[in-house]
Amino acid sequence: MIRIERLSVRLPGFSLGPVDLDVRQGEFFCLLGPTGSGKTLILESVIGIVAISGGRIRVSDRDVTGLPPEQRGVGIVYQDCALFPHLSVEKNIHYGLRYHNGSNSDGHARCRDLVERLGLAGLLDRSVTTLSGGEKQRVALARALATAPSVLLLDEPLASLDPCFREEIRDLFRSLHRETGITVLMVTHDFTDAHTLAERVAILHDGRIEQTGTADAVFRRPATVFVADFVGMRNVLPARRQNGVLTVDGLNLALPAPNGSHCYAAIRPEHVHLQPENHENGEAGIAGRIRSIVNQGLFAELAVDASGVTVKAVMLTSSLMELGFRQGARVHLRIDPADVHLI
Repeated sequence: MIRIERLSVRLPGFSLGPVDLDVRQGEFFCLLGPTGSGKTLILESVIGIVAISGGRIRVSDRDVTGLPPEQRGVGIVYQDCALFPHLSVEKNIHYGLRYHNGSNSDGHARCRDLVERLGLAGLLDRSVTTLSGGEKQRVALARALATAPSVLLLDEPLASLDPCFREEIRDLFRSLHRETGITVLMVTHDFTDAHTLAERVAILHDGRIEQTGTADAVFRRPATVFVADFVGMRNVLPARRQNGVLTVDGLNLALPAPNGSHCYAAIRPEHVHLQPENHENGEAGIAGRIRSIVNQGLFAELAVDASGVTVKAVMLTSSLMELGFRQGARVHLRIDPADVHLI
């Protein structure tokens, strides 16, 4: 487990914290946020390679705040792998054993098991400079696990990989976590990673945690406007609730809600349903006109002007072609009140 209490780090031009975070024993936890939000700084504080300004850090019920990195029982894999280019694959994997207490034979046996499990047996004599991105990540993972850490830290390990390698390494992380039960804290800016791997997530913004919860809860019920935007709720609109109607400028949505207070209506683009203006079987919905269409291949993103409000929608490209939607076409929007999240 990892327990971070009131952690703060002060750097020129940036302040982290205070941050409180609990990662449970055996949990796969993802820390998400945009570039520059302080994600990697939290990992480097846990592993002990940055000076913290305040707070405490506990790993597996030990206060490690004042301990050097090699005594913390923590392994880390960086985005760029940080392998030693002058060493072979095998020597990279064994590198950390010299700095850790324990039986040398146990360490080498563990390395042999990792080499087999990660499919590295045919690469041991290779220079790491000749490896593919996915191979480098597997070597970095073996090196991080060779010392039998109680906690594994992953610093955006998938960000620089091609899509095919990304899926391969993601599956590898998932299977290793399932087999070993090791506690994992992973930093990422990709919500796909969180949905695929994490039991819980935290969203970091400008050095502070904005929300913690299961990936599904944060994705569907963001607590702040920033979180809503970060998790892809493309429609985050200032609104007012009055007489059971949610008013977004001139756009009225029948929605049971307390009266009076200003709020934001957050609606995922996939929950905005579009029909042609002359559709015979559907409900009338809200009248609008398609302002723009961006074809993304499998799906398309549409911006629709409705009563002076721009509403974002997504739909399969095949559906777009079937319905014959074009820029400037008149449409009707339907939004299920259950899909409107109020912030």
